[in-house]
Amino acid sequence: MVFKTIGVIGGGTMGQGIAEMLAARGLDVLLVEKTTDKLDRALEQIAVSLDKQIERWSLTEVEKKLILAKIRKADSLQDMAACDMVIETISEDLNAKKHVFFQLNQICSPAIILATNTSTLSVTEIAAVTTNPERVIGLHFLHPVAKIDLVEIIRAMKTSDETFEQTRRFVDELILKKSIKVTESPGFITTRLICTLINEALHTLSEGVASAEDIDNAMRIGYDFKYGPLEMCDRFGLDSVHAALEGMFRDYGDMKYRPSFLLKQMVRAGHLGVKTGEGFFRYDKDGDRL
Repeated sequence: MVFKTIGVIGGGTMGQGIAEMLAARGLDVLLVEKTTDKLDRALEQIAVSLDKQIERWSLTEVEKKLILAKIRKADSLQDMAACDMVIETISEDLNAKKHVFFQLNQICSPAIILATNTSTLSVTEIAAVTTNPERVIGLHFLHPVAKIDLVEIIRAMKTSDETFEQTRRFVDELILKKSIKVTESPGFITTRLICTLINEALHTLSEGVASAEDIDNAMRIGYDFKYGPLEMCDRFGLDSVHAALEGMFRDYGDMKYRPSFLLKQMVRAGHLGVKTGEGFFRYDKDGDRL
């Protein structure tokens, strides 16, 4: 299969990052959101991301224009029929994702690969609402998409060898990232491991062992992490981390996945991290630490 046009469903943080990365690799991107306002906001944020790269001398104005020209607005999901692959990036809500895939099943031809960017949910269950579950696969990109050259490819129960191989070539050869094959399991590899670390950092903080700053410095400086676990939690979104832990706790039944009570309190208070400007640390509108 030749991949030329990729559909991206959802213009949130991950959708923006994936759309920008695909366009930077020379692919045509069709981006769709629930409303025109949300779609416009997503494109504005992509432009802001590109402007930051220009400020760091890693991008030129001409390259910015070329990337933005590759991203087109889709009027509705119906436009996804013109794509060679569709990547769904909406929030981690199983029923919402299943609804999207049920619609895509009626819109897209059986030759089009349907991928979900879920970090914890069952790709098998999502695929079950389609009549061609063999063409459904998980493509878990990590944030920030442009900087992290890793993609988890998740095989659902009925994902075909052909779908997997085409997707692997797409990742390794076309968008030039490193793929790792994952047999479906709650949390896959990256989410399962990082959420366990974050949860332990939350227990350490709530027990008064050390401050948030010192806990993060211990891992950032001591183990060469780019961000400490608490800032990672802020950047992932505390609500997203909470949902991931709840899902793994439910599926595995292991106490190590039970979300810290402190995390629950923060979510209830609306302190969700970068997206709200405040979590364990404070951030400006561009997501930089204050």
